Amino acid sequence: MELLQVADAVAREKNIDRDEVLEAMEQAIQKAGRSKYGHEHDIRARIDRKTGDIHLARYLEVVETVENEATQVSLAYGQKQRPPKGLGEFIIDQLPPIDFGRIAAQTAKQVIVQKVRDAERKRQFNEYKDRIGEVVNGLVKRVEYGNVTVDLGRAEAILRRDELLPREHFKNGDRVRAYIYDVREEARGPQIFLSRTHPMFMAKLFAQEVPEIYDGIIEIRAVARDPGSRAKIAVVSHDSSIDPVGACVGMRGSRVQAVVGELQGEKIDIIPFNNDAATFVVNALAPAEVAKVVLDEEGRRIEVVVPDDQLSLAIGRRGQNVRLATMLTGWDIDILTEQEESERRTEEFRTRSQLFIDGLDVDDVIAHLLVAEGFGSIEEIAYVDTEELAEIEGFDEDVANELKQRALSFLEEQDARADARRRELGVDDALAEVAGLTAPQLVKLGEAGIKTLDDLADLAGDELRDILGKDGPSEDEANEIIMAARAHWFDGEGGGAVAPQPAPDGAQPAAE
Repeated sequence: MELLQVADAVAREKNIDRDEVLEAMEQAIQKAGRSKYGHEHDIRARIDRKTGDIHLARYLEVVETVENEATQVSLAYGQKQRPPKGLGEFIIDQLPPIDFGRIAAQTAKQVIVQKVRDAERKRQFNEYKDRIGEVVNGLVKRVEYGNVTVDLGRAEAILRRDELLPREHFKNGDRVRAYIYDVREEARGPQIFLSRTHPMFMAKLFAQEVPEIYDGIIEIRAVARDPGSRAKIAVVSHDSSIDPVGACVGMRGSRVQAVVGELQGEKIDIIPFNNDAATFVVNALAPAEVAKVVLDEEGRRIEVVVPDDQLSLAIGRRGQNVRLATMLTGWDIDILTEQEESERRTEEFRTRSQLFIDGLDVDDVIAHLLVAEGFGSIEEIAYVDTEELAEIEGFDEDVANELKQRALSFLEEQDARADARRRELGVDDALAEVAGLTAPQLVKLGEAGIKTLDDLADLAGDELRDILGKDGPSEDEANEIIMAARAHWFDGEGGGAVAPQPAPDGAQPAAE
């Protein structure tokens, strides 16, 4: 019974299953038995779960052909037993209990300690792997080279130096609150990794301080942090009668101050979330005022125009405000002053007007009218409806037709020049037939050394876009062009890939 009492005590202390402790003891006794009777034998130990009696036995398997006499017997021998034993069954010979010597006892103890430690590690991993994303409290156990080991009560966790807030120092015995961001099973046991810089640490702290977030009435949509310095958090309310920003700030700022205190004075901007990207970006750039925004949805870029005196506020110290706004919204934000935007628009107006003056052979008045109506290229004029052109003040149908005709002629001449240049560069006609590529784009490919279908097919989508520049295809269009160029690779029978041709005698086959 003493064995069962020891097993119960260890199981309670280590918080592991009693059977796992008894299995560790059985393996220890089994190892001692094999040391006494020979390691080649199949010795097994069993502890009676009710009485604590130890049963030690040698197992012999009945097989058709004996390969190891220490663990196997023939079928003929098995049939002579009472009762007879068939193939795959075991003959069990009971052995007398072992009188543990000093060395055997020490070995048994080591086995038990190791098995109990393994069981404890397994229990810790299973317990904490489902707690990723929780905030936990613990005591600092030790600090080594800035890395903090935290005692969580039933496990130890690591708070690495780069996961601590700047200028934050802990010493033994300090209480610490942190976020579990990863749990890994490693050779030295389960490793629980904590963080105080993770964006979700702030979100969880707000959930603890603001009951409306905990109840799901207010939702945190995004968090952006510059740990220890400044943060932005976007919130939205699912109840129109509750102001999400006011609820997070609390009476006289009590709720937000509790979070700020935990984060060593990190300044927090609470931003109302909005499904409209432009409004959300304007909110995210607070406290700066925004005069105008221009969105590029395809590139997920947004141009923000601010008054001249608001530029430094919008950018923030060392670019902090705009960087956090970019992280919060997921949009790339370009900030311009009203003066810079005015100068750029003037330059764009002049450049486009000159393009129409040179390409369409018109005077500056007509060119200015076209630019003012939003036309940005000669292609737009060539393919726009005549009625739309005729509606411009001062134009009629004859002027519209003449402009379209001049635009088409200009494009034809441009394509002819580009086609001649393409041939001069040695770009294959087969490459010119790929849908989606214009004559000027073929010239760019030729100048970059892309002259055959195989050259184009070997490119990745982003490489093609880099070669063709800002007026090139979108990501999806670039991938379609490359797949069209690869089509000849799959023109074998049945739609499968073309089989590689055998290499000539003595030649090395080409690498795939």
